[in-house]
Amino acid sequence: MSETWIILGATSAMARAFAQAEAEVGSGLILCGRRLDDIEATTADCRARGAEMAEVMAIDMRDPTTFGPILERAKGLVGAVNVAIFTGSMPEQSAIDADPSLIEGVIIDSHTGPARFLTEIAPQLEARGCGAVMGITSVAGDRGRIGNYVYGSAKAGFATYLSGYRNRMGRSGVHVLTVKPGPVDTAMTWGGPKMPFMSTPEAVVADMRAALRKRRNILYTAKIWGLIMLVIRMIPEPIFKKMNF
Repeated sequence: MSETWIILGATSAMARAFAQAEAEVGSGLILCGRRLDDIEATTADCRARGAEMAEVMAIDMRDPTTFGPILERAKGLVGAVNVAIFTGSMPEQSAIDADPSLIEGVIIDSHTGPARFLTEIAPQLEARGCGAVMGITSVAGDRGRIGNYVYGSAKAGFATYLSGYRNRMGRSGVHVLTVKPGPVDTAMTWGGPKMPFMSTPEAVVADMRAALRKRRNILYTAKIWGLIMLVIRMIPEPIFKKMNF
């Protein structure tokens, strides 16, 4: 059966690596984002790699009117329809502290925008009775830390949404995977302090695709981050609130 991936946030390095990997196995691709010239280049590359079809569509998480054309296009697709959401924004916490108006954009890009899109496409996916949804959250959402608690709160909210969405969609045969990457060598981390156990987009994508095949519910990537975050969650709050990281 043919399948198509609708990829939101297709300009991210992880999304690009995921699209390329799916192109190489012949999947159809609808690549969505704001920087269309960037996505056009990825689309051409994916066609050359063997994608069954590759299209570009505009989307802006902060403008829900851009969702409609993508939802309408999905109705005409044949076979399984999958959705992967890579959208998000992470200003420095210090920048947010200086300008709290930045908070709204972080929350929309990382949580409420993706949640609204998935809620709107849910009836279509349920009617098909197959397919997969993959939402990219972050280990930053497992516990609020002084260095990025606004971003972490947005990703925590999206992870909780995906948990409930998995409960709903699984009843009609749609699998939902929550991905919690640790630091990845992408534009979002460039210029920041060197982080331990940093992974590459290609390594993260390999883990994602393996988790999708195994129909796993939650994926920490790299695997060590599952253990690290378990330890961090177990630190008593009186101690944790004095830690500076």
